[in-house]
Order: sequence, then structure tokens, then C-alpha cells
Amino acid sequence: MVGVRPGIGMRHRTGAYTREPDEWTPELLEKVAWRREAAAEPFRGVATSAGIRPGLFPLRATGLDVEPQRRAAEDYLALLTPKELAEGRFPMDDVTWRHWANGARYFLRHGLCMEDLGEPARRAIMTILRRSLSPYGYQQVVDLMHLNLTVGELRGEEHLLNEWMYWFSLYGEPEDGGPWGWQIDGHHVNVNCVFVGDQMVLTPTFLGAEPVVAEAGKYAGTVAFRREEAIGRALFTGLTDAQRDRAVIAGELPRGLYAGAFRDNWEMDYAGLPLSELTIEQRETAVDLLDLYVGRAGEGHAELRMAEVLGQETFFGWAGDPADVFYYRLHSPVLLVEFEHQWGVMFDNDEPMRHHIHTVVRTPNGNDYGADLLRQHRERHHAKGSE
Repeated sequence: MVGVRPGIGMRHRTGAYTREPDEWTPELLEKVAWRREAAAEPFRGVATSAGIRPGLFPLRATGLDVEPQRRAAEDYLALLTPKELAEGRFPMDDVTWRHWANGARYFLRHGLCMEDLGEPARRAIMTILRRSLSPYGYQQVVDLMHLNLTVGELRGEEHLLNEWMYWFSLYGEPEDGGPWGWQIDGHHVNVNCVFVGDQMVLTPTFLGAEPVVAEAGKYAGTVAFRREEAIGRALFTGLTDAQRDRAVIAGELPRGLYAGAFRDNWEMDYAGLPLSELTIEQRETAVDLLDLYVGRAGEGHAELRMAEVLGQETFFGWAGDPADVFYYRLHSPVLLVEFEHQWGVMFDNDEPMRHHIHTVVRTPNGNDYGADLLRQHRERHHAKGSE
């Protein structure tokens, strides 16, 4: 078994993991309907019970060079056929932004499946990702795509679970210098990236893996989330007893992340230990943990994002056993991070184990998908009478 506790086997469900279901059962149709309804709700963003806090994301010039990303997008578009352009390109306000889903099943997938594309188009997509993300962020995405093949190898379903079974969508008009963005969507890899001027927003980002270690197969040696796991645990175990009492927000792990797919308007109040109450040494650990998530963005953008995050009070919340499985979150007005050990989906464990991990990063108060920046851009440049 690949990175899995002895005695844990595969969970087999006939026809469960296919590009499209063998049969659209009433249960599947109900799930699709619920997801469509959730995505069609007017976008507000993750917020506390007090509602959206305005003014957190000013539209401004950063001085960062975003031409390499834009040129990569143009190069990709130039490779597509008219049919592929019609299927793989969307306006900035298209609802498909909100249709991402981390599961392996075919639910509301859109854009172009990388498995169906030729090598030049695949390389062009990966160039867009590489120029948008930091080396660490890019490698993490690649590793998770590789681990998707690992589980396919274990199940004998490489045709359904592999490194190219991901859908790529391009939004907006990079050729005209206006707002644009991209989304990669598939099993355990869901990244949304938006450019408004020279500002970049890299949320929602959902990354996960099952298993988190490949001990055999094409990508043997691939490992995911060990730093997110170790530093999160180190932050909690480095607290005093009194601080731990404040950090613990639940007696057991939640059944999944709170702010995952189709929860763009999730309501969550702050809970846990404020980072402002940490010692200097504890705070260094907290910043190291934040950097694992904020640092997925490319050079310059990550530094600006970290300054934005450190300018707000952040709460650290914990559930579980640091010696076994656990959940943690980092929550502020401008950032929400969740990490959790999960129950088996591909494997047959019915309790959380460390070989299945989910993470999600969001920008609360209305700036997931760059929505608040886009609103300001429209008001500044496209409002009536602005000509």
C-alpha cells in the first residue's frame, strides 16, 4: 500500500469514479442541482455573523510585473482551435468560477480537460501556472497531480485518476490588458487565480491528497503536506496549557472543511487564540505556517499578501490530537486557512487518518475570485459617465 497504515484497503464503488456517471441517478441529480443553486446564489464571500467588512482590499497599483503571466495566457490561447476556444474560455463574470469541486466524480466540470489536449497546450497551461505561482506553490500543485495518478495506479483506474485529469479554464481578456484569470479544477487540485491590473488574488484554493505519500509507481517518493502538518502541530504543541485551552475550538474533528466547495458565502465567526497573544518565538512559528499558504503566490504577490495578512488580527483554532489526527484553521478578516486529516474516500478507513489531507484557503469579506477588486475596477472604469 502507498503511504497508508497497514490493514487499510481500497474502497471500491462500481462506476463511482468516471468522467461522467454511468447513470444519472436521482441522488446524483439532486447533488448537481444543489451545487448549481449554491453557485447561483449572489456572491457575498465568507464572512462573520456581523456581515461583510468593507474597505479591506483597495484597488491600487503594486508595481509588479504581470506581463509574463499575460503573455503565457496569450500563447496558450493561440494554440487552441476555434472549438477549444469556445469550450475553454469564459467572460470574467461567468458562474463557472464557482463550479469547482475537489471530488473525483464528474460534477459541473467545465473548460478543457488536460487529458484531451496535446502536449503543446498542456505545456502552455503549466507555463501559466508556473509563472503565476511561486516555485513552492507550483511544485505542490504538480505533486498533487502526480499523486492523483498514484491512487489511479493503486485502483487500476489510471484512465480515470491520473495527472492530466484536470480541467483548465481561462477567463477575461488578457490580450486587451483587462482583468483576466484562470482556474484549474479536478480531484484535489482546485486553484482560482485572478489578475486585476497588477494585483493578483489566488483564492479559493483547495488542495488535497489521498494518499499523501507515493511509495511505489511512476512518481514514487512524492510527498505532500508534511510541512503544513508538522508546522501546524508545532504551533499547537508550542503553546502553554492556558494558550492551548483558548486555541481548542472543538472536541473532535469536523466532518470536512467548513469553507470547501460551493460554500462561497459561508458564515464563520472568529474562534481560538489570537496570534497577537503569542510570544516572539511562537509568532515566528505562526508566520512560518502562514507562509506555507500565502507563499504559494508568485514573487512579489506573496510578500504583498503577507503584509496584508499580518496587518490584521488572526485567530488560530485547533481540534484533535497532535500525536494523531487533527484540524486547524487560521482566520482573519483577510484570510481563512483550513487543514484537516480526512476520512477515507479512495481508501476504506471510516475514521480520519493522516494519509488523506484537505486544505483550503479563502479571502473573506468578498475578495475570493478577486470579486471586490473587480467590483472596484468596474466602478472606476466602466461606470456610466466615466468616459
